[in-house]
Amino acid sequence: MALRTVREIGDPILEKKAKPVKEINDHLRELINDMFDTMYETGGVGLAAPQIGILKRLVVIDCGNEDGTENPIVLINPEIIEKDGEQTGYEGCLSVPGKMGIVTRPNHVKVKTMTLDGKEEILEGTDLLARCFCHEIDHLDGVLYTTKVEGELVDSNSMSEDDEQ
Repeated sequence: MALRTVREIGDPILEKKAKPVKEINDHLRELINDMFDTMYETGGVGLAAPQIGILKRLVVIDCGNEDGTENPIVLINPEIIEKDGEQTGYEGCLSVPGKMGIVTRPNHVKVKTMTLDGKEEILEGTDLLARCFCHEIDHLDGVLYTTKVEGELVDSNSMSEDDEQ
């Protein structure tokens, strides 16, 4: 297990566009494992490579399953190809610790990505997973959720679980 340092708002790397992954190899697999370890350790549900200082179009997500088990998802060179519906709710980010803000996102998203075998695949997400897809892919384009917040950021420590729903 190798934990990586999560870059925080103000770090210029978070505003840069990530480059496509060109090769799937052992180094990439190790990076993916480190990203999952870092995401789980910091209590996140998604992590994009630029958040740990690597400008590659790579994302890990785990919103969990309905039964509470893990559901790890890897996105390599992801691209949103379809979105519809709308959801508005609180969103946070490992790169903006202790803060949350209200953001409107699509409620359903289709993402074209590549598997670890180098094959193209289409993933679909609704609700939280759709929000995660959009949030993390924004990171790959140098966009933080703070640019989309409706109103002010709030201190996440002062919110109850009911407020976050």
